[in-house]
Amino acid sequence: MKFMKLGSKPDAFQAEGKTVRYVSSELATDAIINVGEVKFYLHKFPLLSKSNCLQKLLLKANEENEDEIHIADFPGGPKAFEICAKFCYGMTVTLNAYNVVAARCAAEYLDMSEDVDRGNLIFKIEVFLNSSIFRSWKDSIIVLQTTKSLLPWSEDLKILGRCIDSIASKTSVDPANISWSYTYNRKLADPDRIVEDGVKFPEKMESIPKDWWVEDICELDIDLYKRVMIAVKSKGRMDGTVIGEALKTYAVRWLPDSVDALISDAHTWRNKSLVETIICLLPSDKGVGCSSTFLLKLLKVAILVGADESSRENLINRISLKLHEASLKDLLIPARSPQSTVYDVELVQCILKQFLMHEKFNRDVDVEKNEKGAENFVLELGSLLNVGRLIDGYVAEIARDRNLSLSSFIDLAQMIPGSARPIHDGLYKAIDIYLKEHPSLTKVERKKICGLMDVKKLTMDASMHAAQNERLPLRTVVQVLFFEQVRTSAGVRPINNNSCDTSRSTTNTTDEECEKTEAAENSRTLNRQMCKMRIKDEEFRNNGKLAKKGSKNSRSGMQLLPSRSRRIFDKLWAVGKGHGDNKSSDTSGSSQSPTSMVPGDTKSSGSSSRHRRHSIS
Repeated sequence: MKFMKLGSKPDAFQAEGKTVRYVSSELATDAIINVGEVKFYLHKFPLLSKSNCLQKLLLKANEENEDEIHIADFPGGPKAFEICAKFCYGMTVTLNAYNVVAARCAAEYLDMSEDVDRGNLIFKIEVFLNSSIFRSWKDSIIVLQTTKSLLPWSEDLKILGRCIDSIASKTSVDPANISWSYTYNRKLADPDRIVEDGVKFPEKMESIPKDWWVEDICELDIDLYKRVMIAVKSKGRMDGTVIGEALKTYAVRWLPDSVDALISDAHTWRNKSLVETIICLLPSDKGVGCSSTFLLKLLKVAILVGADESSRENLINRISLKLHEASLKDLLIPARSPQSTVYDVELVQCILKQFLMHEKFNRDVDVEKNEKGAENFVLELGSLLNVGRLIDGYVAEIARDRNLSLSSFIDLAQMIPGSARPIHDGLYKAIDIYLKEHPSLTKVERKKICGLMDVKKLTMDASMHAAQNERLPLRTVVQVLFFEQVRTSAGVRPINNNSCDTSRSTTNTTDEECEKTEAAENSRTLNRQMCKMRIKDEEFRNNGKLAKKGSKNSRSGMQLLPSRSRRIFDKLWAVGKGHGDNKSSDTSGSSQSPTSMVPGDTKSSGSSSRHRRHSIS
């Protein structure tokens, strides 16, 4: 810490209790000055030689025959006045970052300027501030913290503004040129660590990170912090990611962990102000800077503390731009009264709607400019697929809520476009959970919810599970069995966990990623349920009507079918065998709804399209 010593005489100030200060001298004191609750017994001559204000006050007191002078609103209080008095006597006094602002404001009050005496206190303090304090990183922060209790003096003397400018300028210095000390104790997870010049963070631990300054300014109160961050952003040299990291660190430092502490009467206003300030300080580039996890947590807090509508809309818009990076846990935002559901479904619908609007706008702009390359196309499709999987997982989670209405479930599930859902296993899982948790649904309602699902886009595991799912309407089971039979008859490779539709050849990389994730999430759950319903080998032999030539591909799956599904499948298979060896003709019906076909109609459709072969996708 920087300091400056003034004067050379020994300190002769004495204290008598807490309310009396006097100078130990052979000369009797002739001036009594009351500053706040403390009474100073001093001599007129030293004071008059340095302070224009005290000259006027003492003259006025003599004219009015007053023995004492009273100063009630003295900046810095008795301690600051004592520094000024010691300077007048030439006694040794030490200035540092903790008392220099108070001394400067006190000197200004007492008018200890160059007009009164050369080399006066104001001049010396200004030299100390400019040559030492504002050149020191930590001293500048300490001084800035002391300015708050000295408003408006520190503001009028531009000490506060100069501190902020000093701090903001230092944050913009090239880290390689930093020679001063700073605090850096944070242990960040790998995904949160900042990458510098393409080199991973662990490889540059010896060097100074770009966010070296973040922790030190976290000690500032929110109003001072806001002014510093505005100054940092105005310099235009700070990366948005570092700004986001600074805001995240400040939020972790000051926002309480518990919900009760967040909404407590004693701190509600403070927490609300803090959240709204952090939101307004978010990087101007809405696509970068803060992770979706941090933004969604901030949104949860904003809702809890009752942040204003504009702040929440700002957050929702930012979150929608990074929705593809969010996790399911991030989206589980508790609902508040008057909502009856566990989670705020309407809020997620609003975020998803904004995401789809941005995605459509970007796609239209790219088409107009004709600048969209194959790489950008894959990236955007990858984001869309991520959101599709995320929302399917969210729908499956909220499906367990008994208070979730069917219309809310359907509305959210329908918002996902077909291109974002190449495989319907996730949607099937959500539908199955909803049917299980809402057994009172009518037949019409069950048909309506199952109508969301395209059975042609189920993997083999999901199809086999659906074929024996007693909760599904009979019509849906027929559809599943029909398309599995058609695929088997036509020799079409079904959707599996290792590849997506061949028509999406331009997005193979993204689709493989999609399938691996989908398989890991759904296959285990489906297989566990299927094992519970496995039929004994003896029962299969007694009903083994399908163990014929051409049924090898479906034999393992048929062992899992319950009696209802086996009877339906037997009829469909019999119809297929009725065409002889020309199995390809069965696939011509795949473009029609399977429920509109009856066994008698299959013969005519097969004869009219005898020489055509279609792939079912």
